[in-house]
Amino acid sequence: MAKIDEEALAEAYNRALALEKAGDIDAAVKAYEEVLVIDPEDHGGASVRIASLGRGETPPKAPDAYVETLFDQHAEAFEDILVEQLGYAVPVMVRQRLQALDLGPFQRMLDLGCGTGLTGGTLRDMVEDITGIDLSENMVEIAHEKDLYDTLYVAEVEDFLEDNDDEPFDLITATDVLPYLGALEPLFFGAAENLVTGGLFIFSSETLSDEVLAGRPYMVGPHQRFAHSKAYVLERLAATGFELVEITDINVRMQDGQPSPGHLVIARAGVIPSSH
Repeated sequence: MAKIDEEALAEAYNRALALEKAGDIDAAVKAYEEVLVIDPEDHGGASVRIASLGRGETPPKAPDAYVETLFDQHAEAFEDILVEQLGYAVPVMVRQRLQALDLGPFQRMLDLGCGTGLTGGTLRDMVEDITGIDLSENMVEIAHEKDLYDTLYVAEVEDFLEDNDDEPFDLITATDVLPYLGALEPLFFGAAENLVTGGLFIFSSETLSDEVLAGRPYMVGPHQRFAHSKAYVLERLAATGFELVEITDINVRMQDGQPSPGHLVIARAGVIPSSH
């Protein structure tokens, strides 16, 4: 890994942020491009910032280095920020829907992007054995201290799904994972390949109005988070052999005092299409 000039990086990044704030989009994009030259791995998420300004190509996902850095930095205060300040209650919604549909109990659950263990903790009494995966080592450490998971891995979600040789799961959850992914094929195929036939895949996604999405399957929204169209989510699920159990319109979290609309999706694994 090449040594990064931290001082030049901080200078370029702060300049880009200031230009963005001042509304000088062209200059801000130029400054973010300088950031990418200094730090090609993109720990600061310059590529998603450029996309959120409506410039450049939409990346297929947020850079791993960015997601890892973001969550490593916020691990200690994560739950307080997410639950208390942003009103995030997706894990509770997951539990409510499972109970309402009389689904469970489950043998083996895989909690993708487990963070500090909000979803694992909420579903713990419904599952025999829970495995958690997260890219952030600091998050996994906090989850480990809570003693909620039977197994924990520090790994990128798509890589883990591709490489995993363990027994398949009968429940896979991905709450707050899709906002860091654009293209959903790798995630959905990976989930399908790691579920027993008839196993459940439950995830939340964020969306934007049809006017803003303007026919795009996904885009980076104003808060550097990926938003997906409902049609795209459903189409990718069908293409990866999932059968929709239900899709619910939800408010994922509050952002600047405004609700972030999204979907809570429950899908059942069928037979994986052989084209993969």
